[in-house]
Amino acid sequence: MTLSCDVAIIGAGSAGMAAYRAARVHTDRVLLIEAAHYGTTCARVGCMPSKLMIAAAEAAQTVREAHRFGVQAEAPRIDGRAVMQRVRSERDRFVGFVLDTVRRWPEASRLFGHARFTGPGQLDVDGQRVEARTVIIATGSHAHVPAGWRERLGPRLLVNDDVFDWIDLPRSLAVVGAGVIGLELALALHRLGVRVRLFARGERVGPLTDPELQALARQLFAEDLPLTLHAADLEPQLDGDEVVIGGERFDALLCTTGRRANLDSLGLETLSLPRDTHGRPLMDRHTGQWGDGPVFIAGDVTSDRPLLHEAADAGRIAGDNAARWPDVHRRPRRAPLAVVFSDPQIAIAGASHAELIAAGRAFDTGRVSFADQGRSRVMLVNRGGLHVYAERGTGRLLGAEMIGPAAEHLGHLLAWSVQRGDTVQQMLDCPFYHPVIEEGLRTALRQLSGDLHLPPPPMETCLDCDTAAEVGN
Repeated sequence: MTLSCDVAIIGAGSAGMAAYRAARVHTDRVLLIEAAHYGTTCARVGCMPSKLMIAAAEAAQTVREAHRFGVQAEAPRIDGRAVMQRVRSERDRFVGFVLDTVRRWPEASRLFGHARFTGPGQLDVDGQRVEARTVIIATGSHAHVPAGWRERLGPRLLVNDDVFDWIDLPRSLAVVGAGVIGLELALALHRLGVRVRLFARGERVGPLTDPELQALARQLFAEDLPLTLHAADLEPQLDGDEVVIGGERFDALLCTTGRRANLDSLGLETLSLPRDTHGRPLMDRHTGQWGDGPVFIAGDVTSDRPLLHEAADAGRIAGDNAARWPDVHRRPRRAPLAVVFSDPQIAIAGASHAELIAAGRAFDTGRVSFADQGRSRVMLVNRGGLHVYAERGTGRLLGAEMIGPAAEHLGHLLAWSVQRGDTVQQMLDCPFYHPVIEEGLRTALRQLSGDLHLPPPPMETCLDCDTAAEVGN
């Protein structure tokens, strides 16, 4: 028996669920197909459980740092089992919310099994034939592991998906890959008492692209964490129950060398879909359309900004257009925003430094160091720097990169300004309380305003008064 639908969605993660809701606005004939498990990457093995582990690490670090304020406290005793019990319990709670949502959807609109294209608009789902007017691919991604490592290390090789099922913390761990996932987990585990070494395959640590800030990031993280750079030719070995890598021995190796799109087993060879030279889908991120036919794609599987809010937006766009097909609408996308929950935190808002250089944009940079920023010194978080980038001639904010305190909050303010098209002067005309970390942003904006050589605003509109006494800003 053949199932027939208007829209078939392969994958029930953040993008797939958003696509389902958007498509159901136009038609009830929507089929959501899932092969593994319901529950998004964010809730199961990504954003939420990692932040639970980071929160525990921050609590331990607060105790260690209390003496710097004149508050004497005993050294923290880390109960690894209790830490992981909370991580798993709260993780399961977040996953439960997702499961509850999916279970409320009509059973007839859900199909469990592995989907594979047998031709245009035709799918085989574990023997069940499905015909769909349009198909959305939202199959997500998986952790990449270098060839031979699994065979060589066996169960001593871990990926981030494995970490959040731990019953207890390990005694030691090698972390290979200094991107967002590796950096966050290495720092958190180090502060939870695990002996950790982070191996960066190049010289970059974290996602910052501004050369000055990337150098600062390397310096700051090397002060807090055992770090080995330029470790691209690692050949870890198993010796008994230990992993030997870089001349050190560890209980296990956590591989965080990136993620790959889940595309290989979908039968895509039966379709004519364009790809770039790296095999990635050539799709329109403003429509979700892959090629010029009735196939759409959304979420981490696209390798385009693998973040929850981006996946949800892409899913909504793809679901809406798949249900409208062939009446495809182009939709705006939000200003880019990425945050790393390291310490210090990292944020990139709007265009990155590398993107501006690659695009040949004419821009100036405003800089501030948090070393002497007033509120940051009060809280003893005065490490890092912020660079803001504005267009020459117009003064319009284009983007920003930062490493420092409250980056998750400053990043939002900056992304909102980029999306609105604010100029530097319009941002300076906004209120800045005293004393707050946001005053550091004002310092960078003032420098940028001077470098841009823009005409001063009329006196009646200029609110950026310099006559009041200010401390450390």
